Amino acid sequence: MKLLVVEDEEQLADALTEILKRDKYSVDTCYNGIDGLDNALTGVYDCIILDIMLPGMSGIEVLRNLRQEKINAPVLLLTARSEIEDKINGLDTGADDYLTKPFVTGELLARIRALTRRKGEIIDENRMDYNGLLLNKNTSSVIWQDNDVKLSLKEYQIMELLISNPKQILPKERIIEKIWGYESDVEYNNIEVYISFLRKKLSVISAPVQIKTARGIGYFLE
Repeated sequence: MKLLVVEDEEQLADALTEILKRDKYSVDTCYNGIDGLDNALTGVYDCIILDIMLPGMSGIEVLRNLRQEKINAPVLLLTARSEIEDKINGLDTGADDYLTKPFVTGELLARIRALTRRKGEIIDENRMDYNGLLLNKNTSSVIWQDNDVKLSLKEYQIMELLISNPKQILPKERIIEKIWGYESDVEYNNIEVYISFLRKKLSVISAPVQIKTARGIGYFLE
């Protein structure tokens, strides 16, 4: 799952980014509103964590532009202000949730989970299910019945993306944008290597779920 953090306090932004990466999110970070808007307009993010007070362009302006451009990713606003007018303004502009700084990391993670419920059935906040195949966030493993196998971070992120879009062919370009970032120079053969690893691991646990190739396009679960 891919997140965008837009926060001008670099120490806070970098700390948030590390926390989110440890929680197995793929994260891009911007330190001003102009770069934040530029990144967000790519449409590749599952959630945007957006500070209100930003240099170059305020968070409210960024949010207004995103909604005008039909970017519907959930937005969690961050601000040091606690006045009710700020909350109302942000929510009326199109924000999905609001968190006042300072905040507890656990609450931030819980709000992100609530905003990023996916199409794959969620057993609890740490597990996803695709026809009995479980993806466990806590153990970074994929499970079929009594068998399980550990996944690397990139394997986990790709599997999560596939389970989150169970009836769709995921183009290779979208996988690169979601996992590595839209400015990445990662080539298609990198994806093919990770897909090969995942197929072998699904075979090891005798899972009936397969990662199929749509030739010349991308991958899907079956």
